[in-house]
Amino acid sequence: MATLDLVPYFEERYAEIEAYLSFLQNVENAAREGTPRFRGTDASITTEQKKILNSSLYLQLYNLVEATVLRCLEGVVAAIEEAERRPSELSIGLRTEWVRSIARTHSDLGPDKRLQAALDLCEQLLLQMPVKGFKIEPGGGGNWDDSAIEKMCERVGCGLTLSPSVIQAAKRHIRDDMGALKLVKDRRNGLAHGSLSFVECSDGVTVAELKGLTTAVGDYLREAVGCFVIFISAEIAKKEGAVA
Repeated sequence: MATLDLVPYFEERYAEIEAYLSFLQNVENAAREGTPRFRGTDASITTEQKKILNSSLYLQLYNLVEATVLRCLEGVVAAIEEAERRPSELSIGLRTEWVRSIARTHSDLGPDKRLQAALDLCEQLLLQMPVKGFKIEPGGGGNWDDSAIEKMCERVGCGLTLSPSVIQAAKRHIRDDMGALKLVKDRRNGLAHGSLSFVECSDGVTVAELKGLTTAVGDYLREAVGCFVIFISAEIAKKEGAVA
């Protein structure tokens, strides 16, 4: 079933970030006793290098956010195909995504390709063929934060019901008037586009702050994944109920 791997997928990747945080904590602890050095050599870990290591966490966290959202959207499509849903059986939100994908309404096409896309849509509607081979278009990359996730859930019809404490932690301003997911997106984009150096990115940032940031992002995504699991299960159940 399409829902089975969503939670393990998220937890496996979140565990990787926790392992990296443990490494950062060890480096910070060693720095309290003086400049950390690699055993058996005279090589040290400089302050600049520690900042670079800390900044890498923002990249890992953003990768977790984007990968989790895309995996959930793939799970929705897989569930629809698994249940052999027909266009008329889709909710308005999912039907809109299906039309957008099959008719390629948001693609820059020439007249011949646009006509072919329209014919493909007409054929599937006339024959009431089970939905196959479509994709929920996630939009431009590099822009996933809590607001974008909430808009996507609304777009596809997935109810995003999160705990008040999780919402509060995700939206509480941490730095530069930004909540956890927005800060991760901002730092990642700054690093990716070169407007922010790795040393600048984590200047003045402690491992304790990074741990709090990771917890806020992780808790938000974990509950969002749970909402997608419920949504996907409900989509499959609709079809099974109709068959029964």
